[in-house]
Amino acid sequence: MEIDVGAKIETFELDATAAGIRLDKYLAQALPQFSRSYIKKLIDQSYILVNEQSAKVSQKLRETDTITAILPPLSTHPSPEPIPLTIVYEDDETLVIDKPAGLTVHPAPGHPDHTLVNAILSRCPAIVSNADPARPGIVHRLDKDTSGLIVVAKNDFSQKYLAEQFKNRTVKKGYIVLVQGKLSPKQGKIEAPIGRHPRYRKRMTIVERGKEASTEYEVREYLGDYTLLEVIPLTGRTHQIRVHLSAIGYPVVGDPVYGVKITFLNRQFIHAYRLGFRLPSTNQYQEFTSPLPPDLEQALKSLADKFQYLSEDNKICYTSQPKGG
Repeated sequence: MEIDVGAKIETFELDATAAGIRLDKYLAQALPQFSRSYIKKLIDQSYILVNEQSAKVSQKLRETDTITAILPPLSTHPSPEPIPLTIVYEDDETLVIDKPAGLTVHPAPGHPDHTLVNAILSRCPAIVSNADPARPGIVHRLDKDTSGLIVVAKNDFSQKYLAEQFKNRTVKKGYIVLVQGKLSPKQGKIEAPIGRHPRYRKRMTIVERGKEASTEYEVREYLGDYTLLEVIPLTGRTHQIRVHLSAIGYPVVGDPVYGVKITFLNRQFIHAYRLGFRLPSTNQYQEFTSPLPPDLEQALKSLADKFQYLSEDNKICYTSQPKGG
C-alpha cells in the first residue's frame, strides 16, 4: 500500500472496554467524522491496520490490540459533476439555489463527491476560492437532509461580502419545521449553548461551556399531536434547530438523531424557505422564498387526513407569510 502525501495517521491503544467489539463498530465511535461505508472502504483497502497487519471489517478486537488508521487527505480540488440544480436567482456575483434533501453541501470525509460543490463547479467552472479551494463559493451550510435556500458566492469578493453579513447576523433566515407535540406558548425564544456531545462525537447537545445559540419560533398550525413552526435561528450552530427543539421537549419529525421517526416521511421535516441578504452586486437587500417540496407537502396532507384538519379554504396553511417581515 502506498501512503498518500498528506495522509493523517492516528493510533489507538485499546483496553478492556474494547474487547470483543467489531473493528468497524469501534472505528465508527473512534472516527465519528467518517461514515460507516467509508470506514469499511478504508479497512478493505488496508488503510486500517491492527497490530500492523491488514484486518477485516468484522474482526473482533482484543484489549491488547493497537489500531493504526491511515487517513487519506481530501482532495483540495473537487471535480465538476452534472448534478441538476434549481436556481432561484443568479447574477455575476451570486447564486441562490433551492437545495434538495439528500444532497451534502461540500465534500467531507466519507462524502468526497456527489455534493452541491461538485454541482456548482459543473455550472460555474470559473468559480474559485482562495480562502478554501475545497469549498468554493460556500458561505453557509444546510444539513444533508434539510431542503431549501442556500446562497453561493461566485468569487472572493462576493464570498467576503456575504460572509461578513453572516458574521454580523444581518442575514434573515426562516425555516418551516414540524415537531412532535403541541408546542406552547405559540411564540418564544430558545437560548441555550450548544457544543459537541461528550460521548457521541457526531452529535451536538446543550452544554454549559458550549457556544452561544439562540432560536426564535412561532407556531403556524397545530395538527393533532404535531405543531408546524416557523423557526428563525439567530445564530448558526451545527444542528441548532434540531438540538434546541429537542431540548425543550418538541423533537423534529423525521430526525433520526434528535427527533422522532414517522411512517410517512423518510427525512427530517426542516425546510429553509426564506433567505434575505444584501446582494454583493448592488448592495440592495433582497429576500427569496421557496415552497415546501412535495415530500413535506405530502407529510402534512397525511397528517391532515389523519386528524381531519383542514383550513377554511380546504388547504393546509403552511405557506402563509411570516408576521413582521
